[in-house]
Amino acid sequence: MAIATARPRVRSTYRHGDLRRALLQAGIELAREGGPDAIVLREATRRAGVVPNAAYRHFASRQALLQAVRSAALSALAIAMETEIAGARRGRRPADSARASLRAVGTAYLRFARAETGLFRTAFAVLDDEVRGEDDLAKAGHSGLNPFQLLGAALDRLVEAGVLPAQHRPGAEYLAWSAVHGLAMLVIEGPLRRLSRRQIRDTGRRLLDMVEKGL
Repeated sequence: MAIATARPRVRSTYRHGDLRRALLQAGIELAREGGPDAIVLREATRRAGVVPNAAYRHFASRQALLQAVRSAALSALAIAMETEIAGARRGRRPADSARASLRAVGTAYLRFARAETGLFRTAFAVLDDEVRGEDDLAKAGHSGLNPFQLLGAALDRLVEAGVLPAQHRPGAEYLAWSAVHGLAMLVIEGPLRRLSRRQIRDTGRRLLDMVEKGL
């Protein structure tokens, strides 16, 4: 006897803008489950409960949906970094606050990579040239700064507090970002994924010490 499979109820009552949000949310859920490769336009429409053709007025292609999900992932990362920075700087003297800000950026970055691995991988997915309209890191958090700019602001505070020599400031974002992103990737999909939580936490702390002292 054939087993009946449940199908999502097709909706036709979305108000203007609601369908785009529903498709974007479906894309975010897919990214959480499987990273950028899991974002498929047909599956997003199925989850939103609409026929596939309904999506094309909002997202002309799978790459267009990926771009929107990628922006949402970058925004979520920026907000996570802002939250960590706000807590770390509270009640500290300028030099200690500046150091805490830089560590907070790295801590939030590593934590987000582990807690939201699918979104983290999607945030740094490579887009086709024809859909890359904005700068790759254009999506901002509540402060109006994107993840890369938040790192830059933390480094600027180190200079202002006299912790980082001004002559060492140019290009420091790339050095710090490369180190922390490299560890994040090794932990989520490389040989370090077998480390325990404590080992990952301790390794992250030592890396951030190395970044601050090495700059």
